[in-house]
Amino acid sequence: MLSMLSMLNKQPTWLRWMIYAAIGVLVLTVVQGFDDTERLTAVTSSQAMLRWAVPILLAGLGGMFCERAGIINIGLEGMLVLGTWFGAWGAVTYGGWAGLLIGMAGGALGGLIHAVATVTFGIDQIISGVAINVTAPGLARFLSSEVFINIEGGSITQSPRTPGQGKFTFPFLAGGDLFGCDTPDILGWFTRKDWFFVSDLTGMARGLVAQLSLATMLAFALVPFSAWLIWRTRFGLRLRICGEHPVGGETQGINIYLYKYIAVIISGALAGLGGSFIASPELSGIYLEGQTNGRGFIALAAVIIGNWRPGGIMGAALLFGYPFGVGLRDLDGSASHALLLVNTIALGAVIAWALNRRRRVDATLAAVLGLGAALWYFLSSTVPDWWISILPYVIVLVVLIFFSQRLRMPQAAGIAYRKGES
Repeated sequence: MLSMLSMLNKQPTWLRWMIYAAIGVLVLTVVQGFDDTERLTAVTSSQAMLRWAVPILLAGLGGMFCERAGIINIGLEGMLVLGTWFGAWGAVTYGGWAGLLIGMAGGALGGLIHAVATVTFGIDQIISGVAINVTAPGLARFLSSEVFINIEGGSITQSPRTPGQGKFTFPFLAGGDLFGCDTPDILGWFTRKDWFFVSDLTGMARGLVAQLSLATMLAFALVPFSAWLIWRTRFGLRLRICGEHPVGGETQGINIYLYKYIAVIISGALAGLGGSFIASPELSGIYLEGQTNGRGFIALAAVIIGNWRPGGIMGAALLFGYPFGVGLRDLDGSASHALLLVNTIALGAVIAWALNRRRRVDATLAAVLGLGAALWYFLSSTVPDWWISILPYVIVLVVLIFFSQRLRMPQAAGIAYRKGES
C-alpha cells in the first residue's frame, strides 16, 4: 500500500484528483447498495452538488485572495448578503448578467469598507469582519423597504423573481430527452447499461456536463485563472509577499497598502458574485432575507481545508456541496442514512493513515468516531433531517483535527501592518 501511495504522489496533480474522485465514487457505489438507494451517484445529486458548491467556491476564492495578502476576512458572510441583495436588484432591473456584475459591485463595496477599516485605520480584522456581518443584513432590509416593497412581487424581506443567465450542455457527452437535447448521449449510454461502478461513475459525470448554468461555468473557470494569477504573475507574487513578509516587500519598493486594498476588494467582489448566484434561478431565483445560511463561514473553512490554494478550495467546496445535493430529494432518508457508512469508511482510512504516521492518539480518536458512526448506522434505519445540514461542519472539524499540521496559512495573515514599522 505504501508503494501505491508513493506512486500516486508522483503523478500530476490533475491525475491524482481524478483518481481520488474515482475511488470516492467506488465507495459510494458499494455503500448505496446497503440502503437500496441510487441517490449517492445520481445525475441529479451531482448537478445539485455543483449548484450548492458555487457560492462556497466563489466566497472561498475571495477569502484566499484576502488572506494571501495578509488580511483575514471574517466578513465574507456579510459580503455574500450584499451580493444577494444587489444581485437580485440588478437582475430584476437590468437582466441576469447585469445582476451578476451589480452583485459583484455590492460585495466589493463590503470589501472596500473592510479594507479601509483594517488597512488604513488598523482596526482589528476580526472585529471589522464581524461588524460587516452584523451590518449587511440590516442594510439589505433597509434597501428592501425602500426598493422591493414598491415592486410587484417584492416585500421588505424578498425580491421579485430574478432571471437567469442561460444554460449549456457539452455536446455528445450528455444529451437525450433528459436534458432536452438532440445530440448523442455518450455518458448516458454507459449509465443506462447499469454496469457496476462504471454506470455510477458516468452518471455522476453526466450531471457535471449537462444543463450547466453559464454562471456555474464562469465560477469554475475562475479556479485555474486564480491559480495562474496567484502563482504565475508579478501581481500574484507581490500579493503573496504582502501576506508572508510585508516589511521585506516594503524594502523592495512594493506598495503594500495598495496590494492589500486590491486583494480585499477582489475578495468582496468574488463573495458578491457568490451572493448573486444564490439569488439566481440556479438556487432560489429570488432574494430572500437570511438565505445565505452561513455559507460565508463554510467558505472560510474551505479556504483552510484547501490550504489557501484555488484547487484545494474547489475540492472543499464540492465536498461541502455534496451532502446538500444528496439530501435535496432524499424523501425517504435512505441516502442520508447511507452517508453514515461513508463516514465510517472515511474514518477507517484516517485510522490507516494515522497508524502509518505512528500517530496513535489520532488513530484512537478516529477509531472512536468511526465506531460511533458505525453504531449509529447499524442501529438505525433513518437519520434526522438536521444530519445533512451539519455534515459539512463535521467534515471541517474532522479535517482540522487530523490534518491541521499539513496546512500552512500565510505567515503575516491577521497581523496589522503599518508602513515603516518592522
